[in-house]
Amino acid sequence: MSSQNDPQPPIPVDRIQYDDRGLVPAIIQDYLDGTVLMMAWMNRESLEKTMETGETWFWSRSRQQLWHKGKTSGHIQKVRSLRYDCDSDALLVSVEQIGDIACHTGERSCFHQVDSSIVPPPADTLSDLFVTICDRRDSPQEGSYTCKLFAGGDNKILKKIGEEAAEVVMACKDDDPNAIASEVADLMYHTLVAIAHHQVDLRAVYRKLQERKR
Repeated sequence: MSSQNDPQPPIPVDRIQYDDRGLVPAIIQDYLDGTVLMMAWMNRESLEKTMETGETWFWSRSRQQLWHKGKTSGHIQKVRSLRYDCDSDALLVSVEQIGDIACHTGERSCFHQVDSSIVPPPADTLSDLFVTICDRRDSPQEGSYTCKLFAGGDNKILKKIGEEAAEVVMACKDDDPNAIASEVADLMYHTLVAIAHHQVDLRAVYRKLQERKR
């Protein structure tokens, strides 16, 4: 698979269990926060092209032809990893979504509808918490601790980060796993508030963490 990422052995296409139409479902997932972006179908040829080019290719059942994701919109998907499940009849493709839009409606994810209301697609715990924190920032709620932090600005927020960091140190010194988990959670929460206060996208932090893997 041609990619700028860590090398990964190619998937053995002969081992994939295609259905009677020669197709296999492919779940496309954001490589940074795990958001499920879409589901599409691949056949052997599109899977081979995906591995060859490092970008997603699918099979259109309606048009009966291959299609290159993002060819028209520019919202291509750069493949970070490609896996198949224990039965070899489903694929999981981790991608870098260019433009941060996977759905033809303009939404980030095709799975954006809940009871006909558009809401952010589910991601990892930190991302979901960050969405809530940003909502408190933009739509303050009376009695919310998060809103009180925002109201206090940097003085209040940064003071809490200093306090929580010290408590993490003390919990580690005491070698108390439960206390460590609790204090680190507090530190992460207050750090997310600081990030939101300064209008920093959490995904920018994730990208920096990805760079640390090298």
